[in-house]
Amino acid sequence: MPTELLWALLALSVIMTVAWLRQRATDNAGIVDVLWAASIGVLAGLFCLFGDGWGPRRMVVGAMVGFWSVRLTAHLWKRVIGEAEDGRYRYLREIWSDNLQLKLFAFFQAQAVLAVLLSWPFLVLAGVQRSEWTWLDGLAILLWGGALFGETIADRQLAAWRNDSGNQGRTCREGLWAFSRHPNYFFEWLIWTSYPLMAVGRTDAALTGWLLWLAPLALLFLILKVTGIPPTEAQAVRKRGDDYRRYQETVNAFFPGPRDEPETAETT
Repeated sequence: MPTELLWALLALSVIMTVAWLRQRATDNAGIVDVLWAASIGVLAGLFCLFGDGWGPRRMVVGAMVGFWSVRLTAHLWKRVIGEAEDGRYRYLREIWSDNLQLKLFAFFQAQAVLAVLLSWPFLVLAGVQRSEWTWLDGLAILLWGGALFGETIADRQLAAWRNDSGNQGRTCREGLWAFSRHPNYFFEWLIWTSYPLMAVGRTDAALTGWLLWLAPLALLFLILKVTGIPPTEAQAVRKRGDDYRRYQETVNAFFPGPRDEPETAETT
């Protein structure tokens, strides 16, 4: 791993330790999400600012990640200071009841590792000397913009649903939520595939280019198996019961697709 990433990991490990101490005092682990989003933006900004690669590419990459980071950090911060602890973390507190704080400490440190791993493509792109744009750059930027737009739409559709008191206890099936149970997670993951795509063919070592894809693969695994969909859906089943179970039966969990609603399924 490059020296810059090792220093970044050391700094984030200290920051996440302080954040872990804060959650012990507040019983709200959501601060880890805020720091995760903010730290990636800061790292990308530093890499792009001090990198020795082609200036226009560094500016574009820094702007892309910076915009994503500010938007997500602000969104998560409002939730942390204005709402109770996210259901995902309440679920983890239940299943991690034995040695809870030790497991949460490991989780916070894992988020530091993930943030550094996800920042690796920015370090590589900030050092690319080739002073030209290619069709892959254009494809990556279009993918990033489309995914960000999709995630924004999904968030707004869900917020509008929740703000309608008549939808209390019911599952959102409007718009993008009719084709994926977690369109926000899907589009967030797509954003992270755009950065390695921009780096294709730009690294001196072929191995480094392939390793950059570990970032979106690691994120996909966490979403599907660890801290994304499993605790979110466990909380949804507890809150909405059979209504959410019917939703699980008729709508894809992650990748969007047509609704294949069985004849026996009830809709609301």
